[in-house]
Amino acid sequence: MSTPPALAWSVENCTLGRTMAILGERWTVIVLREVFLGVRRFDDIRRHAGIPRQVLSSRLATLVEHDILAKVPYRDDGARTRHEYRLTAKGLELQPVLLAIAAWGDRHLADPGGPPTTFVHRDGCEEEVHVEVHCAGGHRVTDPREVATRPGPGVRPFAG
Repeated sequence: MSTPPALAWSVENCTLGRTMAILGERWTVIVLREVFLGVRRFDDIRRHAGIPRQVLSSRLATLVEHDILAKVPYRDDGARTRHEYRLTAKGLELQPVLLAIAAWGDRHLADPGGPPTTFVHRDGCEEEVHVEVHCAGGHRVTDPREVATRPGPGVRPFAG
Protein backbone atom coordinates (compact mmCIF):
# COMPACT_ATOMS: atom_id res chain seq x y z
CA MET A 1 0.00 0.00 0.00
CA SER A 2 1.38 3.42 -0.93
CA THR A 3 1.85 6.24 1.54
CA PRO A 4 -0.95 8.86 1.42
CA PRO A 5 0.42 12.19 0.08
CA ALA A 6 -1.29 14.02 2.96
CA LEU A 7 1.32 12.61 5.36
CA ALA A 8 3.79 15.10 3.87
CA TRP A 9 1.65 18.07 4.98
CA SER A 10 1.42 19.55 8.45
CA VAL A 11 -2.00 19.80 10.07
CA GLU A 12 -0.93 22.56 12.47
CA ASN A 13 -2.74 25.20 10.41
CA CYS A 14 -5.64 22.99 9.28
CA THR A 15 -8.72 25.15 8.81
CA LEU A 16 -11.03 22.17 9.33
CA GLY A 17 -9.43 21.58 12.73
CA ARG A 18 -9.72 25.28 13.57
CA THR A 19 -13.38 25.28 12.54
CA MET A 20 -14.15 22.23 14.64
CA ALA A 21 -12.45 23.87 17.64
CA ILE A 22 -15.30 26.40 17.47
CA LEU A 23 -18.22 24.34 16.14
CA GLY A 24 -17.32 20.75 17.05
CA GLU A 25 -19.23 20.46 20.30
CA ARG A 26 -22.81 19.13 20.13
CA TRP A 27 -24.43 22.01 22.02
CA THR A 28 -22.82 24.60 19.74
CA VAL A 29 -24.53 23.12 16.70
CA ILE A 30 -27.82 22.91 18.63
CA VAL A 31 -27.54 26.62 19.53
CA LEU A 32 -26.96 27.43 15.85
CA ARG A 33 -29.99 25.32 14.92
CA GLU A 34 -32.15 27.28 17.32
CA VAL A 35 -30.98 30.66 16.05
CA PHE A 36 -31.43 29.57 12.42
CA LEU A 37 -34.99 28.55 13.41
CA GLY A 38 -35.59 32.07 14.74
CA VAL A 39 -35.25 31.25 18.46
CA ARG A 40 -32.98 34.08 19.59
CA ARG A 41 -33.52 34.76 23.28
CA PHE A 42 -31.51 33.01 25.97
CA ASP A 43 -34.42 31.58 27.96
CA ASP A 44 -36.24 30.49 24.79
CA ILE A 45 -33.15 28.70 23.48
CA ARG A 46 -32.53 27.06 26.85
CA ARG A 47 -36.12 25.90 27.24
CA HIS A 48 -36.67 24.78 23.62
CA ALA A 49 -33.39 22.87 23.27
CA GLY A 50 -33.05 21.69 26.86
CA ILE A 51 -29.56 23.15 27.22
CA PRO A 52 -28.22 23.69 30.75
CA ARG A 53 -27.92 27.41 31.56
CA GLN A 54 -24.14 27.41 32.08
CA VAL A 55 -23.51 25.42 28.89
CA LEU A 56 -25.71 27.76 26.85
CA SER A 57 -24.00 30.82 28.29
CA SER A 58 -20.60 29.39 27.36
CA ARG A 59 -21.62 28.39 23.82
CA LEU A 60 -23.23 31.77 23.13
CA ALA A 61 -20.12 33.57 24.38
CA THR A 62 -17.92 31.50 22.05
CA LEU A 63 -20.16 32.14 19.04
CA VAL A 64 -20.22 35.88 19.81
CA GLU A 65 -16.44 35.93 20.33
CA HIS A 66 -15.94 34.40 16.88
CA ASP A 67 -18.43 36.80 15.23
CA ILE A 68 -20.85 34.03 14.31
CA LEU A 69 -23.59 35.53 16.48
CA ALA A 70 -24.13 39.14 17.56
CA LYS A 71 -25.72 40.19 20.86
CA VAL A 72 -28.56 42.63 20.20
CA PRO A 73 -30.22 44.42 23.14
CA TYR A 74 -33.98 44.34 23.62
CA ARG A 75 -36.27 45.35 26.44
CA ASP A 76 -39.79 44.17 27.15
CA ASP A 77 -42.08 46.72 28.82
CA GLY A 78 -41.25 47.07 32.50
CA ALA A 79 -38.27 44.71 32.31
CA ARG A 80 -34.53 45.23 32.29
CA THR A 81 -32.55 45.28 29.06
CA ARG A 82 -31.62 41.81 27.88
CA HIS A 83 -29.98 40.44 24.72
CA GLU A 84 -31.02 38.24 21.89
CA TYR A 85 -28.63 36.51 19.53
CA ARG A 86 -28.65 37.05 15.79
CA LEU A 87 -26.60 35.47 13.05
CA THR A 88 -23.89 37.65 11.56
CA ALA A 89 -22.91 37.43 7.90
CA LYS A 90 -20.21 34.99 8.97
CA GLY A 91 -22.81 32.93 10.85
CA LEU A 92 -25.22 32.88 7.92
CA GLU A 93 -22.46 31.30 5.81
CA LEU A 94 -22.84 28.20 8.00
CA GLN A 95 -26.32 27.46 6.61
CA PRO A 96 -25.13 25.08 3.84
CA VAL A 97 -23.05 23.20 6.42
CA LEU A 98 -26.03 22.73 8.72
CA LEU A 99 -28.29 21.81 5.79
CA ALA A 100 -25.78 19.14 4.71
CA ILE A 101 -25.58 17.73 8.25
CA ALA A 102 -29.38 17.71 8.51
CA ALA A 103 -29.69 15.93 5.15
CA TRP A 104 -27.25 13.25 6.28
CA GLY A 105 -29.26 12.81 9.49
CA ASP A 106 -32.52 12.68 7.50
CA ARG A 107 -31.11 9.86 5.35
CA HIS A 108 -29.57 7.82 8.15
CA LEU A 109 -31.17 8.73 11.50
CA ALA A 110 -34.75 9.88 10.94
CA ASP A 111 -37.70 8.15 12.58
CA PRO A 112 -39.65 5.70 10.37
CA GLY A 113 -42.19 8.47 9.67
CA GLY A 114 -39.49 10.63 8.12
CA PRO A 115 -37.53 13.72 9.10
CA PRO A 116 -39.08 16.13 11.60
CA THR A 117 -38.45 19.21 9.46
CA THR A 118 -37.93 20.13 5.85
CA PHE A 119 -36.20 23.15 4.42
CA VAL A 120 -37.87 24.97 1.55
CA HIS A 121 -37.14 27.91 -0.70
CA ARG A 122 -39.28 30.85 0.52
CA ASP A 123 -39.94 33.33 -2.32
CA GLY A 124 -43.19 31.59 -3.28
CA CYS A 125 -41.34 28.56 -4.64
CA GLU A 126 -41.72 26.26 -1.58
CA GLU A 127 -39.59 23.51 -3.18
CA GLU A 128 -37.25 21.60 -0.87
CA VAL A 129 -33.72 22.96 -0.54
CA HIS A 130 -30.71 20.67 -0.74
CA VAL A 131 -26.95 21.08 -0.81
CA GLU A 132 -24.91 19.95 -3.82
CA VAL A 133 -21.17 19.86 -4.46
CA HIS A 134 -19.88 21.41 -7.69
CA CYS A 135 -16.36 22.09 -8.91
CA ALA A 136 -15.35 25.55 -10.13
CA GLY A 137 -15.79 24.23 -13.69
CA GLY A 138 -19.51 23.72 -13.00
CA HIS A 139 -19.48 19.91 -12.81
CA ARG A 140 -21.72 18.32 -10.19
CA VAL A 141 -19.76 15.98 -7.90
CA THR A 142 -21.95 13.08 -6.80
CA ASP A 143 -19.39 10.58 -5.53
CA PRO A 144 -17.03 11.58 -2.68
CA ARG A 145 -14.31 9.49 -4.36
CA GLU A 146 -14.33 12.04 -7.22
CA VAL A 147 -12.75 14.63 -4.90
CA ALA A 148 -8.97 14.69 -4.48
CA THR A 149 -6.92 16.67 -1.98
CA ARG A 150 -4.04 18.84 -3.15
CA PRO A 151 -1.67 21.07 -1.20
CA GLY A 152 -3.07 24.61 -0.88
CA PRO A 153 -1.21 27.90 -0.82
CA GLY A 154 -0.81 27.75 2.97
CA VAL A 155 0.53 24.20 3.12
CA ARG A 156 3.46 23.54 5.45
CA PRO A 157 5.63 20.44 5.39
CA PHE A 158 5.05 17.87 8.11
CA ALA A 159 8.06 17.82 10.40
CA GLY A 160 7.00 14.87 12.54
